[in-house]
Amino acid sequence: MRLKDKTAIIVGAGQSPGSGMGNGRATALRFAQEGAKIMAVDRDLALAEETSLLVKQAGGDSFSFKADVTRESDLAAMIAAAQKRWSRIDVLHYNVGVSLGGGDAPLAEITEQAFDNVMAINLRGAVMACKHALPVMRAQKSGVILMISSLAAIENYPYVAYKASKSAMIAFTRQVAIENAAHGIRVNVILPGLMDTPMAVDTRARKTGKSRAEVAAMRDARVPLRRKMGTAWDVANAALFLASEEANFITGVDLLVDGGGALGAGH
Repeated sequence: MRLKDKTAIIVGAGQSPGSGMGNGRATALRFAQEGAKIMAVDRDLALAEETSLLVKQAGGDSFSFKADVTRESDLAAMIAAAQKRWSRIDVLHYNVGVSLGGGDAPLAEITEQAFDNVMAINLRGAVMACKHALPVMRAQKSGVILMISSLAAIENYPYVAYKASKSAMIAFTRQVAIENAAHGIRVNVILPGLMDTPMAVDTRARKTGKSRAEVAAMRDARVPLRRKMGTAWDVANAALFLASEEANFITGVDLLVDGGGALGAGH
């Protein structure tokens, strides 16, 4: 029970269409298993409700909230609703991200609209969520903020907006960490590598016209560790560690969860 009596907002607790488990949903379930009360947030309320139901079926405590991360007012309302229900916010986990599904493309093909869309979801939403969560955490003199970046931030990756947004998230995490360390708030970011999730695999299969099995096999082949992608549970377990008291002296860190993927990029 590493998160006993803690409260956790999981932004992006639903998941893309496809088979398997997404990072946000897995993290909600994992946090609940360890005793946290969950606020499952998604722009599609039905998907958030699915996650809350899974948490409750496993004996956990969860409620759902609809929020579009491209709207600051939605994120402000999310924080207000969590504070009203719990009177404190222990963990903010920003797990929202989009790449090809948001129209991302290589530099020669990127459009202004696609670039702005991906940046608004991946980066601006994280900034605005932190903006509204931090006053609550500062007042209680504690809190944990976790973000999900990507191995794409540091490796050779052709899709412009995803690369830029996920790289910027690392810099933003470090800045928020140093500005809030004196207030007892820890801020860290996870960089997943090639993961077997609906967003990563099924979305690519739809966009490229390949079968899910083909896409999965191509991705597996690129992972140094066991030639096998990671799963959402690998990300969820890393998030659990960083959210727990076991990581009490860790802030401003970018943690690779990538099966050695960054090693080929010289990291």
